[in-house]
Amino acid sequence: MEKILVGIVASVLSLSCSGIRAAEGSESPMFVPEITGPWWQVAGDPDLGEWTSPDQQPVDFAVWQAADGAWQLWSCIRKTKCGGSTRLFYRWEGKQLTDADWQPKGIAMVADPALGETLGGLQAPHVIKHDGVYYMFYGDWRNICLATSTDGKEFTRYRNTEGRPQLFTEDTDPEDWTNTRDAMVLKAGDAWHCYYTAFPKRKGAVYCRTSKDLHAWSASVVVSAGGSSGDNAYSSECPHVVYHEPSGHFYLWRTQRYGQNAQTSVFRTKDPLDFGPGTDDCLVSRMPVAAPEIIQVGDRWYMAALLPSLKGIQIAPIRWVHSGER
Repeated sequence: MEKILVGIVASVLSLSCSGIRAAEGSESPMFVPEITGPWWQVAGDPDLGEWTSPDQQPVDFAVWQAADGAWQLWSCIRKTKCGGSTRLFYRWEGKQLTDADWQPKGIAMVADPALGETLGGLQAPHVIKHDGVYYMFYGDWRNICLATSTDGKEFTRYRNTEGRPQLFTEDTDPEDWTNTRDAMVLKAGDAWHCYYTAFPKRKGAVYCRTSKDLHAWSASVVVSAGGSSGDNAYSSECPHVVYHEPSGHFYLWRTQRYGQNAQTSVFRTKDPLDFGPGTDDCLVSRMPVAAPEIIQVGDRWYMAALLPSLKGIQIAPIRWVHSGER
C-alpha cells in the first residue's frame, strides 16, 4: 500500500516570520503549501433516513486507504435528528483518490452512551495505520476515544481498564465543559504525538500528548494558542501536523472559521511540542478553508477540505513552494 500521511495545508499570507528566522537562522528554508489545481467534490450531503435534517452539515473528517486499496472518508455529520448533540459518523468510499463523487456507504458509527459516550456526541475521526492495525481516534464530546480495525473499514471500539473507549480528556472540571476533540496523531522521533483541541473557560488551544504504544498517553502540554489567530473557543479547531522533510520542520494548521469566511492559520517549528503558543513567532500563512487535511501518495500531495457551503467535502492537488520562488 502506498504511504499515506494525513495533515492539512494553507496558502500564503505572509513570509516575514521574523521570530522563526531569529531563532533558526536566515539559512533555514521557508516552504509554504500552495493549491495547484481545481477542486473536485468527493462527498456531499448524505441521506440519513429518519435522522436526515435540512440543516445537517458534513464537517470534520478523515481520509485514508483501506487494506483492499479503496479510499475511505468518514465525516462527522452535525445538526442531524439523531438526538443529543446531533452528531454521527457517515462513510464514503472511492476507487481512486482523484475520483469525484465517492460512493455513499451509510452511517458508520453512532455514539454509545452505555460506554460513556455523549448521545449524539461523535466528533472528528482521524485514522492512522501501524503494524497492520488501523487506529481511529475520535471525540465523544468530552474525551478522545479509540477504535481499531484490521481492514480499515469495520472498526471496533477499544476497551480501557473500565471497559470503555476513552483515552484521555481536558474535561477535569465538572463545572467547565471543555469539549476535548479533533484529535490527530503523528509519529515524531520515537513517540506518537496526539494533537487535539479543547476550550477550558472558553479559551481555545491546541494540546499535545505523547505515547509509545498508542494507548497510554502523557500529560498534556499547550503547543499553540492565541496570537493573531485568536483565543476564543473556536480559534484552535482541527489541529493537524505534518513533517516536511526537505526543510526539517513540522507544520501545524489550526482552523478559526468555517463556511464562506473560512480561515485556517499555519505555523512551523523544529520542535513538535512548541509552535509558539501565545505569539505569532511561528506563523507563516493563512488560507480561506476549514478543517483541511493533507494526503501524501508517493511524491504527490493533495488537500481535502470542507465545501464553503458546509454541504460536502472536496480535494485539490498541492505542492510545497520555496519562498524564493514566489
